[in-house]
Amino acid sequence: MNATSPWDGQTAIAIPAGIQIFCWLATLWDGKPVFKTPLLFVIGFMVTFVIGGLTGVMVASVPFDTQVHDTYFVVAHFHYVLIGGAVFPLLGAVYYWFPKITGRMMSERLGRWSFWLIFTGFNLTFFPMHILGLQGMPRRIYTYQPDMPWHGVNLFVSGCALILTTGFVVFFVDAIRSARRGDPAGENPWDAPTLEWATSSPPQSYNFVFIPVVEGANPLWEQRDTLTVGGGLRTDRRELVITTVGAAQAEACEASPRNSIWPFWSAVTTSVMLIWSIFSPWAVVWGSIPVAIALIGWFWPEGTPEDDS
Repeated sequence: MNATSPWDGQTAIAIPAGIQIFCWLATLWDGKPVFKTPLLFVIGFMVTFVIGGLTGVMVASVPFDTQVHDTYFVVAHFHYVLIGGAVFPLLGAVYYWFPKITGRMMSERLGRWSFWLIFTGFNLTFFPMHILGLQGMPRRIYTYQPDMPWHGVNLFVSGCALILTTGFVVFFVDAIRSARRGDPAGENPWDAPTLEWATSSPPQSYNFVFIPVVEGANPLWEQRDTLTVGGGLRTDRRELVITTVGAAQAEACEASPRNSIWPFWSAVTTSVMLIWSIFSPWAVVWGSIPVAIALIGWFWPEGTPEDDS
């Protein structure tokens, strides 16, 4: 087995992933968990990610991987890793930051329905695929011969996929309804410790009129009644505080650049070039021209508002 074997990668990634799991468990153990919808999705993520990690260690074994390679066992494994590792945290993040983005709360009742439908539907859909893989069903097929013994499990999987779909429908209905008629969120509905919850919901474009001064990692808990703000900044235009690298001591003020459309065009041209490059290598050549124009326009010196004063 050479050094670049995929089995080596599966084994190597299991070590830091296992350490992460224990760190997350220690965080929950040492804290005071509030079992609202965001935390439910986080716990769902941990459960599904652990299952995906365990099956990853299994396919790191060469004799076992020889049997299940390119079967539905691998399909189940990477869905547990990808959906468990990305989709569940993303849904939890939406429920957590939705009040800050829109100024309205999502429904806790619908959120719990959404979580349990998605969590149950996901596990009932993808866990049986491990069994299909062990029975020899190959991946990347949409039909098979009628004499294969996979009908019952596939029918069960298809039915449970409807449960999973229903959970996502409930999530989107909740998001749309809450954006229009949700309860007002206030500044900090979760009693969270970080600075984004010190602004209005939704926040103003400038975030803070006066930049707060923090003295720890959890300022809204550690400085609950004494959150101070920095002085010396103008309020009629945007300015930044320049600080020392080590101690973060304020050294100077610097005016922010004027509003510009060039960052937007840089993002658009870069995205078009990358998507185009999927279909043609010439996209890198021709697409780099508008990207370069957008970047030049972005970084071309235009001065700051203080230059006009």
